[in-house]
Amino acid sequence: MNDEAVTTETPDALPTFADLGLGDAVLKALKDVGYESPSTIQAETIPPLLAGRDLVGLAQTGTGKTAAFALPILDRLDVRQKAVQALVLAPTRELALQVCEAFQKYAAQTKGVHVLPVYGGQAYGVQLSALRRGVHIVVGTPGRIMDHLEKGTLDLSELKFLVLDEADEMLNMGFADDVETILADTPDDKQVALFSATMPNQIRRLSKQYLNDPVQIDVKGKTQTANNITQRYMIVSYPQKADALTRILETENFEGMIVFVRTKNETEILAEKLRARGFSAQAINGDVAQVQRERTVNQLKAGKLDILVATDVAARGLDVERISHVVNFDIPTDTESYVHRIGRTGRAGRSGDAISFVTPRERYLLKHIEKATRQSLTEMRLPSVEDVNTTRLARFDDQITAALGNAGQIEIFRDVVNHYVRNHDVPEVDVAAALAIVAQGDTPLLLDPAAERARPTFTDRADKVDRPARGGKFGGDDRFDKGQRRPRHETGKAMKAYKIQVGKRHKVEPRQIVGAIANEGGLSRGDFGAIKIQPDFSVVELPADLSPEVFKKLEHTRISGKLIELSEDRGPRGSRPPSTRPSSAPSASSASSESSESAAEGDGEPVREKKPRHKKSHDD
Repeated sequence: MNDEAVTTETPDALPTFADLGLGDAVLKALKDVGYESPSTIQAETIPPLLAGRDLVGLAQTGTGKTAAFALPILDRLDVRQKAVQALVLAPTRELALQVCEAFQKYAAQTKGVHVLPVYGGQAYGVQLSALRRGVHIVVGTPGRIMDHLEKGTLDLSELKFLVLDEADEMLNMGFADDVETILADTPDDKQVALFSATMPNQIRRLSKQYLNDPVQIDVKGKTQTANNITQRYMIVSYPQKADALTRILETENFEGMIVFVRTKNETEILAEKLRARGFSAQAINGDVAQVQRERTVNQLKAGKLDILVATDVAARGLDVERISHVVNFDIPTDTESYVHRIGRTGRAGRSGDAISFVTPRERYLLKHIEKATRQSLTEMRLPSVEDVNTTRLARFDDQITAALGNAGQIEIFRDVVNHYVRNHDVPEVDVAAALAIVAQGDTPLLLDPAAERARPTFTDRADKVDRPARGGKFGGDDRFDKGQRRPRHETGKAMKAYKIQVGKRHKVEPRQIVGAIANEGGLSRGDFGAIKIQPDFSVVELPADLSPEVFKKLEHTRISGKLIELSEDRGPRGSRPPSTRPSSAPSASSASSESSESAAEGDGEPVREKKPRHKKSHDD
């Protein structure tokens, strides 16, 4: 590849965003969201992109790649032109939505910018209406972009910028032919930026064939976390986070704690909830005056405050030895933020604890963090009612012991208790119990196990579905148990077997089946039972109550470029196969390797049949 390569380690000091040559509108938006200095990948890539150079950026997920390409695009965008000027290809719908949100955030001070996410599973009508009105930036998954190009509903003839985000992941998911077709069928004079965590031969070949004298930026970030910090995570649904945090505060032995959330507003809301539950908590964010911030930090250092609820920006530079725990109430979307956050504990050689709340849909972020930091996080269970009550009783014992050391007060109240016993003929132990009731006030000392069992669990239905059983009777194979029949899926759903006209000879995998059907039919991973892949067809268990609208959508779904022709499966010679798999059998989402999980969690669009590659010539 005829390019210039720049390999850089993360420096101790970075330039400011203003030093990179960005315009005032973009700089003002960055200031509004609290960004102070660029990450290494941003500092290295923004100047050549602003200069119009093609670029290959090699960096791990979570190093700030989105801003690295979004900021130069916004800076050079012509909002007066209504045609699509920038196209960003992403491997999954989650990443596409994340990139869209970033563009909108950075464009807050640039009037008239229109950004559209395009991915499988979303209704075409929404996308078509937006395209007709005029869109400047399209962020999409390769399969759905190809669909629009084939239908003639997406015009890329005026395209100026094309970005391949997480290119290696796109190729791993089977989008190589779609990506090459899109590259070849867009204007030759466009600027191309390719971002990838690795540089396999296929990426190298793409770069040579479709990029014009690219500059290569290879960023090796210092993302290793300290060994003296214990890192744990808990799977919890969003509505239950506050209750889960309360349980942790009740049972963990901590001195000082920082709880990280994503937004300024959330710091105030969560701090107020914690104070209402009896904890000493304060919020700091970008809106808090410097004097108030210093006062709050000093209270934390002095032990007058135990919990700080903060945003990333507000906690920068915070160094308090007393902080024993960091809780990621909202897990960060980039690994650098994660490393900076948990670095607030374990200071001065002391040990520290970091706990991250992960919702079912955020598991992919957990994988990125583990990969980038090269350390595994340990899953922790939610403290039980018994754990909480044991801790409360221990603290109550400590309070009694401390009170017994106050001889003067004990003598006074001993006379009070003796007086009550003599006049009311009540045992002393009953009087002590009654005084404990008075002391506890309106909040019971102990949780009621029966009442807690009646409450919703801390991990919602989506979480249970998202964690399939593995290694069952068939060792992870996608087969029905022909010796057993059960009328319902393990989640309680009635299921039915359907046949689709793609099989082993089409080189389909369970992840593609799950992804394509889930996206086009609006289904979740929990709507799939067993999958049996035969040479020329496959049998998939889906909910028995599929609506006619969903069934019609699925009839027109393609996998590997072939219509699946969904139909109810009657089995051999008219017999019906078992309607569900046994609970020990693996679910559809666990039937393949890690790559299948990433597809089911992400875009999961169909992998298309190979098309002849061609690059536009100047004569076209």
